[in-house]
Amino acid sequence: MSQRALNPTEFASLVNAITSAFGDPTRRDIYLMVRQNDDGFTAAEVSDAIGLHANVARHHLEKLAGGSYLEISHRQPEGAGRPAKVYRAVEPELSLDLDVGHDDILVTLLGRALSRLPQDEAAALAEEVGLEFGRRMAASMGDTSERQRSFRSALHVVADALSAHGFAAHAERQGKDLRIVSGHCPFGEVAIDHPVICAVDRGMVKGLLGSLYGATEVALTASVARGDDECVADVSDVAMAVR
Repeated sequence: MSQRALNPTEFASLVNAITSAFGDPTRRDIYLMVRQNDDGFTAAEVSDAIGLHANVARHHLEKLAGGSYLEISHRQPEGAGRPAKVYRAVEPELSLDLDVGHDDILVTLLGRALSRLPQDEAAALAEEVGLEFGRRMAASMGDTSERQRSFRSALHVVADALSAHGFAAHAERQGKDLRIVSGHCPFGEVAIDHPVICAVDRGMVKGLLGSLYGATEVALTASVARGDDECVADVSDVAMAVR
């Protein structure tokens, strides 16, 4: 059965799913760049395009090739010289199940169940579920000690992890504030019918950052379910806030 083409949001989510194990925005950018050129790139060409040292570019390319995301061939230079390694993207077996599945049923059930609880109790329960799931996501990344670099770098790891689960998220700064912006909600129309499910998002961000960095305050300041164009989670470092 033929599959429809992925839209940009779906493709971005799948790319982040592929590269989330690396947790490295530079490597993701290199993969996306190589994928756009059927002829492939050498390490020197990637180095020039992205502004990296050639050895650093080669390291990222070899990692992607080792994970079977890129394939290696050789290009004979004009005149004398050794053939250069050329890296081309391997088209992975990407697919989306577009039929109504168990996840759709469970999310709908969750929304209706939460709607029968008092608002505060439902929000607390939804956030608790998201918090636990966020911690599990962080644990699945392996040893988190290496990831506890800075608050800002932790935000980028969290945004990549959320994108891998369908949120199409990115981290950004607005004035003095840091936030995570999600351009797509995987809960779909259920979140619009039952906005309390948005508390799951808040819990996931809180659980991920709590595991990857430390105690963090998270507030949803915009939500597609409330009619906004995107979902925005403002985040703040608790340790910095009390200083």
